[in-house]
Amino acid sequence: MAPHARGLTTAPAVRVRNLHRSFSKDGGVLNGLDLDIAPGEFVALIGRSGTGKSTLLRALAGLDRDVAGHGRVEVPDSVSVVFQDSRLLPWKRVLDNVMFGLHGPGAVERGRQALAEVGLAGRERAWPYQLSGGEQQRASLARSLVREPQLLLADEPFGALDALTRIRMHALLRKLCATHRPAVLLVTHDVDEAIVLADRVILLDAGVVRTDVRVDVAHRSRSDATFAELRAFLLDELGVDEESRS
Repeated sequence: MAPHARGLTTAPAVRVRNLHRSFSKDGGVLNGLDLDIAPGEFVALIGRSGTGKSTLLRALAGLDRDVAGHGRVEVPDSVSVVFQDSRLLPWKRVLDNVMFGLHGPGAVERGRQALAEVGLAGRERAWPYQLSGGEQQRASLARSLVREPQLLLADEPFGALDALTRIRMHALLRKLCATHRPAVLLVTHDVDEAIVLADRVILLDAGVVRTDVRVDVAHRSRSDATFAELRAFLLDELGVDEESRS
């Protein structure tokens, strides 16, 4: 299966050109990276540790101002970030966490609707510690999407969850993204997760895009032969041996 990058027919929501980032004089983490993400497109970013996945996400989020580098980064005005840790404020109730920084008429109702959308209706007055790990990530998603971002950045958001909760969160994230239609960049180490969720899977290697492959809807079903074919291709690109695949 050959890589097939998706052509953009409209102005991209994200445009990155010749992006360099370095944490030392010994070499760069990102080395002239180029990337486009279309409005409403879901892109999963995979690669071995140290290839620059989280560095790219932080650059798009504007969180790397003290890192040496240069290049052109264009993102929408409205950007939200979801991390592996839900980062809920423990001294605020769940609804107040979702509404944090949200003001104006209708803010409370918008917060309540966001919680209902992620299946947490009735938990508005709960404290974060009273929620399970999966529920905390649901609240984190609600907090990110309540502002209707044009770009959602997600850095291993399900990495700390058990397998069953991850599957449920996959379905929820796809549903939320279909409703709100942000451009999405998901950083993950899980090839299966990338295929199930994304419209495109991009593999970083040595700080540049090495593979950019389109995911058709049929690929997302683990029972379909195309899923196994795409999975095998991406694992080969990652250099994962057969014993590590099972």
